[in-house]
Amino acid sequence: MTFALGVVIFALGITISIALHEAGHLVTAKVFGMKVRRYFIGFGPRIFSFRRGETEYGLKAILAGGFCDIAGMTALDPVTEEEAPRAFFKAKTWKRVVVLSAGSAAHFLIGILLIYALAVTAGLPNLQNTPVANEVTCAPLTQNATTGELAPCDAAAPSPARDAGMLPGDKIVSVGEMATATYDGAVKVIRASNGPTPFVIERDGQQLTLNVNVAPVQRLAAGAKQGDPNNKLETVGAIGVSNTRAFTYGPLEAIPGTFAFTGTMFAQVWQGLISFPEKLPAVVDAIGGGERDADTPVSVVGASIIGGDAAEAGLWAFFVLLLALLNLFVGVFNLLPLLPLDGGHIAVNLYEKVRDTVRRRLGKVQLPPVDYTRLLPLTYAFMLILGAIGLLTVTADIVNPIRLQ
Repeated sequence: MTFALGVVIFALGITISIALHEAGHLVTAKVFGMKVRRYFIGFGPRIFSFRRGETEYGLKAILAGGFCDIAGMTALDPVTEEEAPRAFFKAKTWKRVVVLSAGSAAHFLIGILLIYALAVTAGLPNLQNTPVANEVTCAPLTQNATTGELAPCDAAAPSPARDAGMLPGDKIVSVGEMATATYDGAVKVIRASNGPTPFVIERDGQQLTLNVNVAPVQRLAAGAKQGDPNNKLETVGAIGVSNTRAFTYGPLEAIPGTFAFTGTMFAQVWQGLISFPEKLPAVVDAIGGGERDADTPVSVVGASIIGGDAAEAGLWAFFVLLLALLNLFVGVFNLLPLLPLDGGHIAVNLYEKVRDTVRRRLGKVQLPPVDYTRLLPLTYAFMLILGAIGLLTVTADIVNPIRLQ
C-alpha cells in the first residue's frame, strides 16, 4: 500500500512539475504582452477546460506532458490580424529567449526549493566520496536486521579507530595492502578485514601508519532491504568511523549550502547526459533478462517505481531528492540545442539575431526568419530517436525495473 502511495505521489510531483514548466512559458509570455491562446496539462481527450480572458485553460486525459500555445511561435505559425502585433516572433530576441527558457527555469527553481527544504530538515547527503573519517566513534556490535538500526554505543562496543589514534578529518590512504581511493572502497576493504591491520592515513599533509584492531561485528548482508523481516546479518569488520552521510543547516546557512549542493548535482546531471548513449546497450541487455545496473537510464515510470520503493522503506528524504534531481535533469535536457526542445528554439532565435546583426553591420539586406520546414527532417529524426529511447527505457522499467535494496 505504501509503495503504491509513493508511486502515485511521485507521479503527482512530476505532473505538478510539468504544470509549472508550462506556467513559466505562460507567465513570461503574458508579462511581455504576447497572445497566449491555450494552456493545457496533458494530451489526448479533454477532461475539462475554461476560459479566463483571452486564454483557455484545461486538463487532458494523458498526463504525460503539456503545452502553452503562444500565437506566432514561428513565422510559419498562422496568426489572425488581431494576434499579429502580439505574435511571439514579433517580440525582441531577448524576450523570446526568456519565454523559451522559463520552462527550464521553473524546473531549476523546483529543484532548488526541494533541496533547500531537505537542507533545513533531513539534511543534504554528503556527495564527496573521499575516504575521510569525519567522525571517529564506536563500532556497534550489531544492528536490527529488519530496520537496519545500529545498536547503541555502550561500554561493550569497541572503538578500534579511536584506540589506534585516528582523529576526525584523517584521510584513509590504504588498509592493509589495499589503496582506498573512495570512502565506499575503504568500507569494502575494512568489512573484509579482521584483527590488527595497518592503516596508512593522511593528516595535515603527512602520512602516518596506525595499527588498527579491526573488530568483528554483525551487519546486514548484501542485498538486504530495509523493513524486510527476512533480512540476514553477517560478520564483517568495522573500526568505528563515519563519513557523515548528511549535513543539516539552519535556515540562513542552508542558502549557500543549497546552491553548492545544486551545483554538484548540475555537474552530475551533465556527466549523466554525456555518458547517456553508452549506457543504452545495458538497458537492452536488461530487457533480455540481464542484471539491471542501477546506473542505467530510467523513464518516469522507473523513477516513480524507485519513488515507491523509497516511500515503502520510509526514505522520504531520498524520495524528495530524487524528485529534485529529476527536475534538474529535465531542465538541463530541455535546454539542449535540438528541436523540438526549447533549447532548439532558443538556438534558432539566437542564430537569427547574430545573423541579422552581422548582415546589418556589413550593409547587407536582412534575410527572412529561419524556414522551420527545412529543419523538419532533423526535428523528426530527433523525435524518432527520443521516442525509441523512451520506449526502450519504459519497457526496461516494466520488465526489469531498478529497485531499492
